[in-house]
Amino acid sequence: MLLGGAMAKIRVAYEYTEAEDKSIRLGLFLIVSGIVSLFILGFCWLNPALQDLQGKAANCTVLSVQRISEFFECTFTCGADCKGTSLYPCLQIYVNNSESNGRALLHQDEHQLLTNPKCSYIPPCERENEKNSDIVAHWQVYWEDEVGSQPFTCYFNQHLRPDDVLLRRTHDESVLLHCFLWPVVTFLVGVLIVLLTICAKSLAVKAEAIKKRKHS
Repeated sequence: MLLGGAMAKIRVAYEYTEAEDKSIRLGLFLIVSGIVSLFILGFCWLNPALQDLQGKAANCTVLSVQRISEFFECTFTCGADCKGTSLYPCLQIYVNNSESNGRALLHQDEHQLLTNPKCSYIPPCERENEKNSDIVAHWQVYWEDEVGSQPFTCYFNQHLRPDDVLLRRTHDESVLLHCFLWPVVTFLVGVLIVLLTICAKSLAVKAEAIKKRKHS
């Protein structure tokens, strides 16, 4: 009877309180969230970022700036329920890059390259076609007069885009940091919460046992 009562007391002593139970559950939730978010960011964000960062920095110089006769559609918004399409002219800026020493079409970034691989610049879409043309004309003057033959940094990927170069990358090295940093921090915080809760409970039980021995 005495042995059974002692064992029951030990089991009760090791039972977690409601607050400790919530703390452990929070820690486990953070651990799972860290692992899941690492996989999600790895597949949805890190992979395209790595492909983008594979482009090598190169020195580019303008070979020609021209507007072709073809027009393309863009979508403008003029309110919550107002949307439509307008036209913009196609500006083509051909450059020579130091990596391949070849002729390539310049694009603002990866997004514009995928949206319209034929043109170098997609203007912010305005409702009036004339405004779109004016924006493109301003950009054309900038590249003809202000940039001219001055070298500038561009990004070139021989394997994915041998005939195109980018003016800027969509992603940078900070993406890699965030992809790993926050999931790892979440995971470690969860582990820390669980370990601290278990250690605190263990120490409390040991202290209680020592106290009972002294009184017995």
